[in-house]
Amino acid sequence: MMEDSSNIQNKYYQDTAAEYDMMHIHDEIDPEHEIAFYFLSSMIEKFQIKTVLDVGAGTGRLMIDLQKRHPFLNITGIEPVAALRVQGYKKGILKDDLIDGDGKKIDFPENHFDMVCAFGILHHIDKPDIVIKEMLRVSRMAIFISDSNNFGQGGRLGRFVKQAINALGLWSAYNYIRTKGKKYQISEGDGLFYSYSVFNNFSLIKKNCKSVYLLNTRDAGINPYRTASHAALLGLKK
Repeated sequence: MMEDSSNIQNKYYQDTAAEYDMMHIHDEIDPEHEIAFYFLSSMIEKFQIKTVLDVGAGTGRLMIDLQKRHPFLNITGIEPVAALRVQGYKKGILKDDLIDGDGKKIDFPENHFDMVCAFGILHHIDKPDIVIKEMLRVSRMAIFISDSNNFGQGGRLGRFVKQAINALGLWSAYNYIRTKGKKYQISEGDGLFYSYSVFNNFSLIKKNCKSVYLLNTRDAGINPYRTASHAALLGLKK
């Protein structure tokens, strides 16, 4: 019997919690979330954001960094893995600020936060659209996403083939075959992950937001969908 994907991912985070920050800290190898962070920070200032929910907050690194830049910002993080929350508490984050929570069912009322963000978590989720719908529900002004774009990863030929398969509406079937029915893959550095693109959910976000802004967060060509391995997306509801 195939092991449940959520159990695999939770075990990975439980086992790596103590080293999590060292494994995922901002560095020259993976700068995409750092670029996205500064973009997010500038948007918080521009739109005078007062409250933020970080979905899949991990050990609370984003919460701490945002608090340093915006001392009066009220930041809450939800994280389902207890071991990661414990690491956050060791860094001084209050238990009332970094709480147990699942992005697929966010336990807050509609429009509760000015902004809701998710950094690098959607490619770990089997149904990311559910999480995005919840983010839209509990946000009053905006949502912000920084994540991968699988269609912009790899060499030129590989990208062309993936984009062609996706254009024909066959990506789900192709991915099912190549992963032998699992739909996910596992790596030592990232645990269990799915083939995901920020652009997969663009239409859903555009439908629920007045305006949407995109930024490639790693070097790319003129078309981010075709050439950017990672991207950030800001959706403004007002």
